Amino acid sequence: EELSSSQELLETGIKVIDLMCPFAKGGKVGLFGGAGVGKTVNMMELIRNIAIEHSGYSVFAGVGERTREGNDFYHEMTDSNVIDKVSLVYGQMNEPPGNRLRVALTGLTMAEKFRDEGRDVLLFVDNIYRYTLAGT
Repeated sequence: EELSSSQELLETGIKVIDLMCPFAKGGKVGLFGGAGVGKTVNMMELIRNIAIEHSGYSVFAGVGERTREGNDFYHEMTDSNVIDKVSLVYGQMNEPPGNRLRVALTGLTMAEKFRDEGRDVLLFVDNIYRYTLAGT
């Protein structure tokens, strides 16, 4: 494969993101913030927009998620009619650290599969702090 020196932008459909901090296709973006500021809502909106507007796929790796959080996320994806465009991988808080650590790697493998098929894919790893804890 040849590498291109030009940068293609991903249109997220969220105006403030597209204007203030556009995402580069193939790039990495971190979404950091305190509890209750809307990170999960932002992720759900990104997943919905990519699935509906771009026919893209998303992989969500929930590292150390609470059962309730995973259940809520699943039902939100189902209610938005995008569950067929989302792969969900969970390693819950009550599981051993080794299991939780592998969740992000499993999500990455799934995202690479979609990429290799030529599909647009977003990979979400939530929560990077819990991922770090699982690896120590």
